[in-house]
Amino acid sequence: MSFDGPRGDALHTLRSDGRLRVRAHAPQGEPGPRGLHPLGLGGKRDGLLYVPEGYRPEQPAALVVMLHGAGGNARHSMSWMQELSDAYGFLLLAPESRAPSWDLVMGEYGQDVAFLDQVLEHVFERYAVDPERVVLAGFSDGASYALSLGIMNGDLFRHVIAFSPGFAAPRDSHGSPRLFVSHGDKDAVLPVARCSRRIVPQLEAAGLDVRYHEFKGGHVIPPEVAREAVEWLSAVGGR
Repeated sequence: MSFDGPRGDALHTLRSDGRLRVRAHAPQGEPGPRGLHPLGLGGKRDGLLYVPEGYRPEQPAALVVMLHGAGGNARHSMSWMQELSDAYGFLLLAPESRAPSWDLVMGEYGQDVAFLDQVLEHVFERYAVDPERVVLAGFSDGASYALSLGIMNGDLFRHVIAFSPGFAAPRDSHGSPRLFVSHGDKDAVLPVARCSRRIVPQLEAAGLDVRYHEFKGGHVIPPEVAREAVEWLSAVGGR
């Protein structure tokens, strides 16, 4: 499988295989708290986990892993997703990249893949997560990373949500994740003509199931588009 990468020869210089080893399993550690709290795993660049009050350990929940854009942080991811987490009952995990953006965007898979393995295991040890409803999502650079990593780990992430991605650069594919992609028609940061309008046909040509929404607007996630993505997730089995 071949897609456009972040820069010309980046795919030829990757040192990591980009594969996540962790899988959802029955919790084995001390039950974790509800509400919003830091992960406490990554130092200055860490992350946040939000567990809605409606979470019940006897009913495994969906987990949405939300990746921030370049220069962003976990609070940017949480700011508009917590309300949807409460409404739809999914756990919301917002890890932070080790550098200002995700490792692949900087040139190669590596340290962020390892950190994601660590934070996912941290969640799986403490909360009941449905293995069929582990979702990878992201905005901007986080969306590019979500598409790339999600396709390579479709046996873990059954659904991928990409808000305004710039590229998709998986080295290979595992599983067949369902994809939701959105992009603003007036995006001046990652213009839709050279981003999603190229990426989506590539994904479809690779045999992937893609829901695409091009909206009127810029480099943003309109609340109605975020809600549409979560409703799509529910409709295709992510709830």
